[in-house]
Amino acid sequence: MYLTPEARIADYETKGWWRGITVDELLKETLAGDHAELAVIDPSNREALDGVAPGRLTWEEFDERIDRLAASFHQLGLRKDDRIVAQLPNTIDAVLTLFASARLGLILSPVVMQYRKHELGHVFEKVEPAAFVTIPSFHDFDQAALGTQLCKAHGAQLLMFGDAPDGATSLDDAMQDADRDALARYRAENPVSAGEVFTICWTSGTESQPKGVPRNHNHWVLNGDVMVEATAMKSGDTILNPFPLVNIGSIGGLMMPWLRCGGTVVLHHPFDVGVFLTQLQQEKVSYTIAPPAVLGALLKQPELLEKFDLSALRTVGSGSAPLSPWLIEGWKDRYGIEIANIFGSNEGASLFSNLQLVPDPVERARYFPRFGARDADWDGMTATIMDSRLVDPATEEEITEPGKVGELRLGGAMIFDGYWRAPEMNATAFDSEGYYRTGDLFEIAGPGNRFYQFQGRSKEIIMRGGVNISPAELDDLIVGQPQIKEAATVGVPDERLGERIAVAVVPHEGEEPKLEDITAWLEARDIAIFKRPEFLVIVDALPRNAMNKVVRDELREMVVARL
Repeated sequence: MYLTPEARIADYETKGWWRGITVDELLKETLAGDHAELAVIDPSNREALDGVAPGRLTWEEFDERIDRLAASFHQLGLRKDDRIVAQLPNTIDAVLTLFASARLGLILSPVVMQYRKHELGHVFEKVEPAAFVTIPSFHDFDQAALGTQLCKAHGAQLLMFGDAPDGATSLDDAMQDADRDALARYRAENPVSAGEVFTICWTSGTESQPKGVPRNHNHWVLNGDVMVEATAMKSGDTILNPFPLVNIGSIGGLMMPWLRCGGTVVLHHPFDVGVFLTQLQQEKVSYTIAPPAVLGALLKQPELLEKFDLSALRTVGSGSAPLSPWLIEGWKDRYGIEIANIFGSNEGASLFSNLQLVPDPVERARYFPRFGARDADWDGMTATIMDSRLVDPATEEEITEPGKVGELRLGGAMIFDGYWRAPEMNATAFDSEGYYRTGDLFEIAGPGNRFYQFQGRSKEIIMRGGVNISPAELDDLIVGQPQIKEAATVGVPDERLGERIAVAVVPHEGEEPKLEDITAWLEARDIAIFKRPEFLVIVDALPRNAMNKVVRDELREMVVARL
């Protein structure tokens, strides 16, 4: 399935921005070249996650398992361009599903484990999947029951790793009898092109529902190249992936560069500091990624870090929130570990500030090179495959001098082609010159005016633990609670998670809703746990502007003052 215009594909491939190879073809390149012995390692605590003993696969074993899973998908009636939704923890099975989808030509839509009926129902309605891939249970939650209900309602197959209940198919069993020859014949007759859609990931915006972000094989292969440049990864590196395989941070930031470098990827789920540090030591990890809050908390616990040998760890990628200079300096001075400052989005935003381009730790924490700006030259591949500019959102005039905040607009080979089945959103997602409106505010700054400095989000997103949460969606859900007349949610600062969710409520006369009333209301509607508010403030009225819209900046100040 093509969503990228043919002329754009031809233009980018002619320029060399896109290599014109699929993710599976990149895998075959890696297998044919020099690579580490081990390809993928399960979380050491996997048995506690899904009851399966942790495994390790060599590159050759990995390739065979991919082929068996792709053949199983084919044998079960799935065909090129069919869409499948996958809800899997960070285990070898999730990685196999990703690459088996690429091999057969399926369009994979991965979702986080926390999604429940409400969120999954929206995804199913948008994607119309032919199959749902999951596991029987996770942390005592009955995934099988939820999957059975959804698949029955939407006419999808229920495919499961592990023991499958009645009405579902065991992928473990199917892989034993998979017809790999039939798969090979089908693939020869139905080749996959690099310009075709490979994934639909989900991102929360100011809109009330998550948005599907399609990306093609070219996008993902290029993403790997960009991240290798951003982090100075080397051939054979061992990478620790603590992020769910559901978005660009994990797939693009870790899995694609791992594939590109032919190293070993160590999986981690859910985030646990003790397990994380143990994996860094035992697997001799050379690169990983972690939120600023985690890195800062660890830096303040030298007695904990002294218990672990981190000598193999060369670089840590971080982002999603502003970095502090002391954090970069502290990791370098005490442990010899470099921090790469990375700014990205599912839509393809990709800025980074690393040791090679920005050696000064203070500048690296504050600034990003103005890749793709007409008046700022930077070395490296990434600067050549993108266009960037700052625009005054009120006037649409381009900002070319420091001292004025504007919205970052991006174009080029990393940027997606539009949201999945969302023409109204796409009408406003790009400006008149075709640049993607990021909704993020920056300012031209730094030596020689060659940098962007992040100033804030014009979107009203709540960023909790690196996950985007739509306040509009929560508002709509909470206001249905019988005791509540009006409700609005905001993010409040939190040292560990970046932000936590607070809700301001105007109750109906005579009512006194409590936080547990709201969480019970959301739980009864199968809303993901991470979306449930942790603070409640009762107010007489919500601050609104002349258009009757809630002024969230003002509301946030009110809420923080009351907590």
